[in-house]
Amino acid sequence: MAIRSPKDFWSGVTFAAVGIAAVVFARDHPMGTTMRMGPAYFPTMLGIFLSVIGLAVVVRALIITGPPVEQLSFWKPALVLGSNVIFGLLLRPLGLALSVLLLVLVSAYASQRFRWPTALALGAGLAAGSAIAFVRLLGLPIPIWGSWLGG
Repeated sequence: MAIRSPKDFWSGVTFAAVGIAAVVFARDHPMGTTMRMGPAYFPTMLGIFLSVIGLAVVVRALIITGPPVEQLSFWKPALVLGSNVIFGLLLRPLGLALSVLLLVLVSAYASQRFRWPTALALGAGLAAGSAIAFVRLLGLPIPIWGSWLGG
């Protein structure tokens, strides 16, 4: 059987691998039931769904012709991963608002369609929404403005 859409094939393999990894990592925690979910329930279900989607994409790649895999770029995934690391490291010192803004700006920079006004507007909106949802409504003990800003 020939791979007719290499891009879809490798995307499906990646989805399936991440889904299987989620199921394997969740095995060490109690599963619970649908009515009383344990800590393993959500990652296990998410991993199963992701694996099924990955399998469907792989099967589709064997049937439908699609584009080839282009040159791999490692700096874009590094920017997205790095933005999460930056968020985690700067959450306490800068606070939620600026950390979310930086998360959005750095990860959006990985896109070919990156535009400063759009990224700034999205970052500001998500920062405000995160502050309202997590700090005000849910009462999580996360500083909106961090210790570096006198918060």
